[in-house]
Amino acid sequence: MENRIYIVGMGPGREEMMTREALAALEQSDVIVGYTVYLDLLSGRFKGKELLSTPMRQEEKRCRMCFEEAKKGKKTALVCSGDAGIYGMASLMYEIGKEYPQTELVVIPGITAASSGAALLGAPLNHDFCVISLSDLLTPWERIARRLKAAAEGDFAIVLYNPSSRKRKGYLARACDILLSALEPGRPCGIVENIGREGTKTGICTLQELRDREVNMFTTVFIGNSTTEAIGGKLITKRGYPAEQA
Repeated sequence: MENRIYIVGMGPGREEMMTREALAALEQSDVIVGYTVYLDLLSGRFKGKELLSTPMRQEEKRCRMCFEEAKKGKKTALVCSGDAGIYGMASLMYEIGKEYPQTELVVIPGITAASSGAALLGAPLNHDFCVISLSDLLTPWERIARRLKAAAEGDFAIVLYNPSSRKRKGYLARACDILLSALEPGRPCGIVENIGREGTKTGICTLQELRDREVNMFTTVFIGNSTTEAIGGKLITKRGYPAEQA
């Protein structure tokens, strides 16, 4: 391969929560491409790099910028929040990459919100779990609703990404109504806002209470399974270890 692009998961954006591999890839790069908000988080350490950005909803343009910069012989990195392969840009880069056969893509994993948020709440994902985005920008709501129902019936612990935005203020309530058709109102839940950034907030509530909670696009929501308990202010999903015999 003549050219290489690193697709870097930067976690929540704080340097301490980025992997050494991610930091090394960014250090080696001449150009760093990303959404404006993510580049702002990196600008302190990497201000000497060429930083290129596009606004939200211009993901394809951002990807093509990477390939064009790499064609010029520049070492290029595309940054994504969390993990680039979990609701990130990695798949789109591979799709577009078919047009650039001389460019190698290297995915660098990062800490996704399910992991970092769970750590703040305790251990809510200590057994089988699934992650569902409530954004219907690219996925029809009918499909999201089916996934929510199936996850509840399968007794998964559930993580909800993108629970709200200016145009989707009632989506968390709609999701909770679907879950409440299969789960008890007292099911333990948790929310984490601004994970790994200034103003981080956590909270534990029931599923019924969650329905009416105010959340935003920087909030990650956790719904427990049938074994989940609130213990000492933390949300704990049991792994199922047998009790020791007396």
